[in-house]
Amino acid sequence: MKNPAFTIRWDMLPSVLLSLAIVSLMTAAVAYSPTLYKMFCEATGYGGAVSVARSLDTSKETSGVGPEIEVRFDTNVSSDLNWEFQPEQRTIKTHIGLPTTVYFTAKNLEDKEITARATYNVTPDVMGYYFSKVQCFCFTEEKLAPGETARMPVVFFVDPEMLTDVESKSIRSVTLSYSFFRQADEKTAAARPLREGSEQQVEDFKTAKEAVFEPIEQMR
Repeated sequence: MKNPAFTIRWDMLPSVLLSLAIVSLMTAAVAYSPTLYKMFCEATGYGGAVSVARSLDTSKETSGVGPEIEVRFDTNVSSDLNWEFQPEQRTIKTHIGLPTTVYFTAKNLEDKEITARATYNVTPDVMGYYFSKVQCFCFTEEKLAPGETARMPVVFFVDPEMLTDVESKSIRSVTLSYSFFRQADEKTAAARPLREGSEQQVEDFKTAKEAVFEPIEQMR
């Protein structure tokens, strides 16, 4: 008498073997590239996203600090958003593995309260997997009163793992781009006041000893 638990569905065997072959192939391929491994984890959920805690006290010697890297900042606003938006510095030089703080400013040029939402991107694309930051003014609705100006901090960290990836180890220049888009007026009530929220973040960073950096999500 056959045990139902061990009955083989021969009609399903080709599909099962194909799936096993694909998984085996992907596992072998990602072993040779950290970038492919990260893409594989994001696509399948395997391994999960890795957060990195780093000390914000850069006055002391920091372990794991790598070579110098140039970071450029690019800012844009949609055609229907009457805001001024720019970085305080267009280019800075920092070190791989060193937490770095920069500031952006936004000003509402209209005579009424306006709500906007920012997205960001990192280039070269491969650096998106190694460029991490603390939560800032992106992906949420932010509002500015008429004529109001906000000064927004961004704390970022370039993961030293980039130096082990053949695709990124020689890169020494990265561009972080932000774009603000106008949001519907009905979203204004629930939007975060951008100036007050940014001022609170500045105060929080002053007293924080370390921060948790999340891998950046590429917006393409």
